Amino acid sequence: MGVVGGRFGPVRGNGRGRVRSGVWASTCGRTSRCLDALKVAGLVGAAVVSAWALAVAFVPSASADPCPDVQVVFARGTDEPPGVGPTGQAFVDSLRPRVGARSFDVYPVNYPATHEWSTGLDGIRDAGAHVVSMAHDCPKTQMVLGGFSQGAAVMGFVTSAAVPDGVDPASVPKPMDADVANHVSSVVLFGTPNARAMNFLNEPPLAIGPLYQAKTIKVCAADDGAMIDRGAAFAASHLSEGTSGPTTAVAPPRVGFGS
Repeated sequence: MGVVGGRFGPVRGNGRGRVRSGVWASTCGRTSRCLDALKVAGLVGAAVVSAWALAVAFVPSASADPCPDVQVVFARGTDEPPGVGPTGQAFVDSLRPRVGARSFDVYPVNYPATHEWSTGLDGIRDAGAHVVSMAHDCPKTQMVLGGFSQGAAVMGFVTSAAVPDGVDPASVPKPMDADVANHVSSVVLFGTPNARAMNFLNEPPLAIGPLYQAKTIKVCAADDGAMIDRGAAFAASHLSEGTSGPTTAVAPPRVGFGS
């Protein structure tokens, strides 16, 4: 079995950049309502991925408002095409009508989303930098953080209050300042990799930061859309009344995310 060097430690594979499906399990467990382990592992045929990309390709918000009332920041899953991915798009489509007259925007996290999970650090850095920037530049915007599979892990680490044990602090982004949490209304994670999967990948266990725990939900990504709607309903319930969020901006962002 080959070893690919990871930013959080070496990532073990089978020599072809694939992760064995047997170790993949999410918070969904093995119920029929969840995506099976093969899907979470990204072992879906290229033709299926292409079909999904054509059917639910990410379409940016029509609003050009740089400071929308509500913004979804979403990290797609492994092997999904650039954008928010099928799960992210379904979540956005379910949440959009629930925000009422408030302006609504979407930010797709920019990262490779490949089987080399070490590149997930690129997603953590991109998402964190964007969230910090929005909190400073658009203090009234309420952000909804979300992710699927690998993207769920990425977004979970964005909320972390401390660098995981055993990880060189100089090699990873530092945690966001505490006041940034005031600008995040909720965190919705679909198909979150469990501790066993993270251990197999030789990555640290996912720990949601204390300031985000009460407004975080982990749900399955069900084919019937029920879990998508559950996540959207949760996010909508955490949006404050009216058309604005916190009115106090955070301090000017430091150079880069957490640097």
